[in-house]
Amino acid sequence: MTATVLSAQPGVYRVPNPNLELFVRRRYLTPAACAALVGQIDQKRRPSTIADSIGDDAFRTSETCDLDGADPVVAAVNAAICGLTGLDSAHGEPMQGQRYAVGQEFKAHTDYFEPAGADFQRYCAVAGQRTWTVMIYLNEPEDGGGTLFRDVNLMIRPETGSLVAWNNLDAAGRPNPWTIHHGMKVLAGTKYIVTKWFRERPWG
Repeated sequence: MTATVLSAQPGVYRVPNPNLELFVRRRYLTPAACAALVGQIDQKRRPSTIADSIGDDAFRTSETCDLDGADPVVAAVNAAICGLTGLDSAHGEPMQGQRYAVGQEFKAHTDYFEPAGADFQRYCAVAGQRTWTVMIYLNEPEDGGGTLFRDVNLMIRPETGSLVAWNNLDAAGRPNPWTIHHGMKVLAGTKYIVTKWFRERPWG
């Protein structure tokens, strides 16, 4: 259903690949909204973490900010995401921001939780598996910082305000390994994004 809603939205482009549902909407957020979110990320950033440690300290080297859903800018962006996608806001995780300095990256990974992972019950017992990911680029670093969907040979380059959305599950509702993606190293400048994940059941 979400794919149908997105496909009907003006300016939304569906990546033509049968193995995953992946959409791009260029220049979705205004530069002013992007700048406001960048300011919040800079104020409250902390080292990023991953759910299941794989023993690689360099796997995710970015910084993360837990954004306040009551903030007017954050609330407006949350509403805009739900309006574009048709996803239920009750199923959304709190929105996060990420900051990548030169040399920082998030190596190839999927956003869903591995059903056999050590922390699956901890993260999925209440709200269930992650369904959709919505990511928005807040700026354009001078070089690098693209998002590589490795198995479909697609590189998406950061563009201020542009939104990328994908379904982490396949048509049968199972985790879709074709969604593996790599937040590539920033080579010059700084990259800022916000990410909103949705779950099978209401969050909380």
